[in-house]
Amino acid sequence: MTGYGIAVSDSGSTKYTVEIKSLNSKFLELSLRMPKAFSEKEFQLRTDCNKQVERGKVNLSINIEQADRQTKAAGIDTVLLKHYYDQLKSVSESLNEPTNNLLQLALGLPEVVKFEEETLSDEQWKLAESTFKQAMAAFQQFRIDEGAVLENEVKGRIAIILNNLEQVVNEEPKRVAQVRERLQTFLADAVGRENVDQNRLEQELIYYIDKLDVTEEKVRLKSHCDYFLETLKSADANGKKLGFISQEIGREINTLGSKANDAAIQKLVVGMKEELEKIKEQLLNVL
Repeated sequence: MTGYGIAVSDSGSTKYTVEIKSLNSKFLELSLRMPKAFSEKEFQLRTDCNKQVERGKVNLSINIEQADRQTKAAGIDTVLLKHYYDQLKSVSESLNEPTNNLLQLALGLPEVVKFEEETLSDEQWKLAESTFKQAMAAFQQFRIDEGAVLENEVKGRIAIILNNLEQVVNEEPKRVAQVRERLQTFLADAVGRENVDQNRLEQELIYYIDKLDVTEEKVRLKSHCDYFLETLKSADANGKKLGFISQEIGREINTLGSKANDAAIQKLVVGMKEELEKIKEQLLNVL
């Protein structure tokens, strides 16, 4: 499920920016980008994310801006630099080589340029952790808001399916008369109306209509739709469950269509299938 949250905290000397964003994924794929000073807190951050985010391709980034930029500046060991430079110069002169790039070479030698190791104090971590919690809260609210929009959309599409089902119920009784009329017309044209055995015709008609009966499909389709709406109300993450229910809805719609043998009902079935496909697309965004 997509989501986005950002929070910023400023202590005066240090500014923390925490950003969390996610894209759809079947599993939780967590990527962290943060300063080296936070390395010891990586496990805790991953644990907190795992508890609050069930799945998705999640990117968590923590950025630090120091008010005093000199605190992160590198230092140069001038004694060691001079020592390296003198040695390089001596070797160059003995080999009769140019000496114009010796300073650059000396600066690249080990331990000449030193970066002060970043550490994270308890106070800094408290501020950073508070910023992380604010970003996570904003991230979760974003997902809740998106979920509410998706819920309303799939509810509306289920309502259309149920409305089409009601129309199928109204159209179905007309099929018996239509089937009877078609059979009688066919037999009259083929062998003559006076040569038709009416008792046998009624038996065949009963058998034929029984094969086209969709009572069970209507009942099951209504039951699956009601169960879908009931599951939507649950506070638990039921994306997979809703996916399974939508598959069952699809089976009943397909069977209803195959047994309909009626243009008006087939048209309603096509409308149901269209709405169901849109529901399945949206369920890919649901936990």
